[in-house]
Amino acid sequence: MAQESAPPVQWAVSEGEIAYPEALSAMEQRVAAMADGLARELVWLLEHPPLYTSGTSAEPGGVLDARFPVFEAGRGGQMTYHGPGQRVAYTMLDLNRRRRDLRAFVAALEDWIIATLDAFNIRGERREDRVGVWVRRPDKGPGHEDKIAAIGIRVRRWITLHGISLNVEPDLSHFAGIVPCGIADPRYGVTSLVDLGLPVTLPEVDAVLRARFEARFGPTVPL
Repeated sequence: MAQESAPPVQWAVSEGEIAYPEALSAMEQRVAAMADGLARELVWLLEHPPLYTSGTSAEPGGVLDARFPVFEAGRGGQMTYHGPGQRVAYTMLDLNRRRRDLRAFVAALEDWIIATLDAFNIRGERREDRVGVWVRRPDKGPGHEDKIAAIGIRVRRWITLHGISLNVEPDLSHFAGIVPCGIADPRYGVTSLVDLGLPVTLPEVDAVLRARFEARFGPTVPL
C-alpha cells in the first residue's frame, strides 16, 4: 500500500486520554482537509478513556452492561471497547494515491499488526470469518483463540478514517460489558501483550508500530 513520489505520512502521538468525540471530530476535520488538498496523510496514536463504540454492523444486544459510555462510531464492524492501556492508531490515508481497494487496505492493516506482534515473538493470525488479529491459546483449551487487535475503518472520498486498536495492557474485564465484535462463542476471547506475559510499555510498542508501518506504507515524519 506504499505510494511513490508522495510526501511522508505525518506521525503523531498524543499523551493522556483523548475523549472519543474530540478524537472523532479532529479526525473528520483532518480527512476533509486532506480531500481538499490542504493536509497530508496522518497516523495518530492515542488512548481513550474507557468507552464502547458501535459500528455500522452492530446488532441489538451487543451491549451487555453499559458500564461505560457508548458512542456511534460510523466505522465498519460491530461493538468494541477502547480504554487506557490500549494503543489506538487512527490511520488517515489517501487510497486515491495508493490503491482503491478496501480489502487490500484491511489486509495491509492486518499485516502491519502481525509484523508488530512478530517483533515481540507473538504469532498473530488473521481469520477469514473474524476481522482482526488473533492469537492461538491452547493453554485455555482446544480451539481457543484470543483477539489481540481490532480493525475498523470508514472511507470518505477514498480517504480512510478510524484504523486499529492493539491491546497492550488494558483492563480485559472491561470487554465483558459487550459482545466484542459480535462474537459470543466462548472459545474466542480477548488478550493483550501483558496478558501473554510481555510487560512492554506503550512507547516500546509505538516504536515498533512505526517501523513496521513504514515497511508497508512508506516513510513517516513527526507532525
